[in-house]
Amino acid sequence: MQLKPLARSLAVALSIVVIAGCSSTGGTQDGDSYGSQDGSSMGSTTGVGTSGQYGSTSGSGAGAGQQADSRIPEVRTIYFDFDRDTIKGEYESVVMAHARYLRANPSAQVVLHGHTDERGTREYNMALGERRAGDVQRFLNIQGVSPSQMSVVSYGEERPAASGQTESAYSQNRRVVFNY
Repeated sequence: MQLKPLARSLAVALSIVVIAGCSSTGGTQDGDSYGSQDGSSMGSTTGVGTSGQYGSTSGSGAGAGQQADSRIPEVRTIYFDFDRDTIKGEYESVVMAHARYLRANPSAQVVLHGHTDERGTREYNMALGERRAGDVQRFLNIQGVSPSQMSVVSYGEERPAASGQTESAYSQNRRVVFNY
């Protein structure tokens, strides 16, 4: 009967998957990890389906948006580079503050609103806004925030924060807003 070798192979494959899933990439005990293992932030990427990967850094540090876990962080908007969907290093502390708040308040709900500037087609901008909000959602999830606490909405270019066709206006429109 061929079942025994098949079962043995399946058991070995399952064991490898479990071990790989449990492997650690470093970071601190409270989960403050984002960026690459050498301590540098991940660079931005372009294209459909690309997002930063979360590794470990040297710690969280004190930065904008970090407050006591019982209050919603004051900074509720993070900005992105043109045609990018990865969190900029300067906003990691803001997202970490939201992660701490959401972990400390399991009944809190947040909607992540993804936005783009007006350049690109409507369809592309809707997808880019969704990828931006999705990257923030993945980061929060890796930091221990329950998926049931978060949802993603993309507005693309439809709800600009600033009007005009200048780089200043464009940069204010490339954002994700935390809406509690």
